[in-house]
Amino acid sequence: MEFPKSLIVVVGPTAVGKTAMAIALAKHYQTSIISADSRQFYSEMSIGTAKPSAQELHEAPHYFINSHSISDDYSAGDFEREALMQVDKLFVHTDKVVVVGGSGLFVRALCEGLDDLPKAPDEIREALNAALERDGLPALQDRLRAIDPDNYDQMDHDNPQRVVRALEVYEATGKPISYYQKNQKSKRDFNIITVGLNTDRALLYDRINKRVDLMMQEGLLEEVKNLIPYRNKPALLTVGYAELFDYLDGKISLEQAVDSIKQNSRRYAKRQITWFKKYGDTTWFEPNQREDIIKFIDSKTNK
Repeated sequence: MEFPKSLIVVVGPTAVGKTAMAIALAKHYQTSIISADSRQFYSEMSIGTAKPSAQELHEAPHYFINSHSISDDYSAGDFEREALMQVDKLFVHTDKVVVVGGSGLFVRALCEGLDDLPKAPDEIREALNAALERDGLPALQDRLRAIDPDNYDQMDHDNPQRVVRALEVYEATGKPISYYQKNQKSKRDFNIITVGLNTDRALLYDRINKRVDLMMQEGLLEEVKNLIPYRNKPALLTVGYAELFDYLDGKISLEQAVDSIKQNSRRYAKRQITWFKKYGDTTWFEPNQREDIIKFIDSKTNK
């Protein structure tokens, strides 16, 4: 069914140029941007999340950037509820709204709704978190790979929170989390046009490496130091933060931490590409194909 309103969803790997494209599209269609990045919500996390600059935020209205504190617990379900409310408000004045993000779970929450996953007893979660602290993430990754090998490579298995969540579902039910992910879409009363950005792998990896170097020059280490009181929050158990906490703990050198950020960012980008290639009806473009993307969107919206 075609609806009069459309979400233009810009997805793709980290550092590919999603922010610039989203701003260009928002300016062209005179509309606003909803961020579906799972870390850019938090006002205390800026450098390590590659948050849009002050100038970029000024170029188009943005929502869900600096909207919450790291001290808050903010889930994909919370985002789904709040983002749908914001989309409804924006659609009063415009036919199109741009969504941008590399967090597959949060994009899916807004566009489709989330699966109704079983809730595990607190003791299971506590035991798994204790195992994470005692044995480290690789041990839990091995368990998850053995439980759900077909789904393992599609998951964000470098994110401790996601690994623990998948394991607790299995421990509570005896079935892997993929069993419950039926991909049943919730009804949405707007069209969804998903534009994927991708480019040559070597070029993308070079952009990632340079971005990490720039983050360090801009003060990422100081940002991480200021976040030490919140270091066990899920948003900080991620690339760019976890490695520098290891450095501050004396586990690795600063050079090793920076190299690990680059390597883990490249691995994350590869998983993002894999995930979004299997997600929905995504049409792919190079980051510099702005005019082609606009023509594609117009053909989908009959404008």
